[in-house]
Amino acid sequence: MRVESRARARAMQALYAWELRGGGADLVRAANQLWDDLAVGVEERRFADRLLTAARDHLPELDTQLGAVTSNWRLDRLGVVERSVLRLAAAELRLGATPPKVVLRESIRLAERYGSSDSARFVNGVLDALARKAGRL
Repeated sequence: MRVESRARARAMQALYAWELRGGGADLVRAANQLWDDLAVGVEERRFADRLLTAARDHLPELDTQLGAVTSNWRLDRLGVVERSVLRLAAAELRLGATPPKVVLRESIRLAERYGSSDSARFVNGVLDALARKAGRL
């Protein structure tokens, strides 16, 4: 598995753990504690940290954008796995360094791995709509 793929999984795990703890602590600090416990390598941390910093710095904006494309679903009513994957992907799309199709494919894999096949289909639909609305697909 590529470093970037592993880093996305680590970033998603950190978002998930942060949210389960109530989201009050600093996300990056909480992530570093988790990564220390898991002995995550430097390259993975570097990439995951960029994603988490973007998610943290723009969380209200990302949630608004995601809410606009999740018809019939409020973001706070989604499962933590799905919400974490969507936020991470929205942050990566916002950064613009990774091709949107790669972001979607990797996010679908995360949703399938940590959620279910239904999660993966839902994430695919939401991110496709988000990327199209932003003119990225």
